Amino acid sequence: MTLFPETRGSLLVALKSDDDRAAWHQFVCLYRPVFYRMARRRGLQDADASDLVQQVLMKISRAMADFEHRPEVRFRHWLRRIANNAIATTLTRTFPDAAVGGSQSDLPCDRAVSAEISQEIEAEYERELYLTAAAAVRTEVCSETWQAFELTMIDDLTCEAAATRLNKSVGTIYAARSRIVRRLRSHIEQLQKNEE
Repeated sequence: MTLFPETRGSLLVALKSDDDRAAWHQFVCLYRPVFYRMARRRGLQDADASDLVQQVLMKISRAMADFEHRPEVRFRHWLRRIANNAIATTLTRTFPDAAVGGSQSDLPCDRAVSAEISQEIEAEYERELYLTAAAAVRTEVCSETWQAFELTMIDDLTCEAAATRLNKSVGTIYAARSRIVRRLRSHIEQLQKNEE
């Protein structure tokens, strides 16, 4: 899974102020890895990916003044739209030989790039949700319980193979995996509520 990380309402308020360096630092720490992974997956080398991330973050910074935190306006959706447009614009400028003449915003290849970027952003959102929740849950359970989950859900071992490896009963592995999945779902639901 992947996610846009949790962005608390208090951070959003602080971001509206250009003077709050701590808030912007926190925002960049949360979102830079998301945009960087997206750029690298699109084949950009490290320096180019870093440049793209900077451009996206600058566009978000400029657009932040227009964001209003209201129940019907979810920050994640707003951010996804801004990031999608910024990345698509940057990538189409990075590869200008994709088409000749006309308005690039009307080109079918640009719409395809935009749709692909939207899918990547959603995948990153889900990934970050999982990673954030997993980091929290891992600290709440004993290491063998977490291992049972990892072996069966991440490493794709059968419960029988995990039981043998951990020297536990198959029922214990099923129960441990079930507890972790329940806790992950609960944490993810809470993260999503925090964004509303």
